[in-house]
Amino acid sequence: MTPFLGELFGTMILIIFGGGVVAGVVLKRSKAEASGWIVITFGWGLGVAMAIYAVGDISGAHINPAVTVGLAVIGEFPWGKVPAYILGQMIGAFIGAVVVWLHYYPHWQVTEDKGAKLAVFCTDPAIPHTPSNLMSEIIGTFVLVLSVLAIGANEFTEGLNPLIIGLLVLAIGLSLGGTTGYAINPARDLGPRLAHFFLPVAGKGGSNWKYAWIPVVGPLIGGAAGGLFYRHVFVDGSPLAMAIALIVILACLSADFATERWWSKRHPVVSKGNPTPASKRD
Repeated sequence: MTPFLGELFGTMILIIFGGGVVAGVVLKRSKAEASGWIVITFGWGLGVAMAIYAVGDISGAHINPAVTVGLAVIGEFPWGKVPAYILGQMIGAFIGAVVVWLHYYPHWQVTEDKGAKLAVFCTDPAIPHTPSNLMSEIIGTFVLVLSVLAIGANEFTEGLNPLIIGLLVLAIGLSLGGTTGYAINPARDLGPRLAHFFLPVAGKGGSNWKYAWIPVVGPLIGGAAGGLFYRHVFVDGSPLAMAIALIVILACLSADFATERWWSKRHPVVSKGNPTPASKRD
């Protein structure tokens, strides 16, 4: 099997497990209905682990364009292979979403909530707030790529690394996922969103294309930043790099804070009673 097919099948497996657990929790008359965020985050974490076990020896199991780009910017992966990897990831995510749709076929008809149906395929924010939503995806993916590289520098019992990375994704979901559903993976969000758009899902609504750029751009920025931070601070141990990194981080956080205050004044959050739980790794 070629690395392209490895990324395709690995990402497909990821989405079958991840989208599948969301469908089980949010779709009506599923035996797992309303089992909650903990179940969803465990499903995604184990899905990542199973995908890495399946194709790790074939392609390295990036299964995420943000990981591919993060490795490329620090010279750990050739830029010439990046387009093929990302294409494989996108196709695999699309196919995985189609499989989930078919698996839960009768449940779409009995589920009235259009937002719940969309959540099976892709993410949306608990509170729509563009600067904060973008920063959430950047931070989540920064932590992901930085931690994946740090985990790779450690020696574990043979075959344990995929499970450790799965636990990492679980931890990110539990700690940082409540804001945007922690896409932290452009293919994981955009591929299934396209599937939602094209598939004849019973009673579906719109695919929320207004938001769709955030879980693509945010993870790509976060992945590149995580890779660079690991290389220059963790590996090179350069005091200058550390100082520059801290200055950049503080500048970005200050700019984000100012932007969020500006945004909040012009887009106040309207309370509508008890909000719907963002129960969906989305």
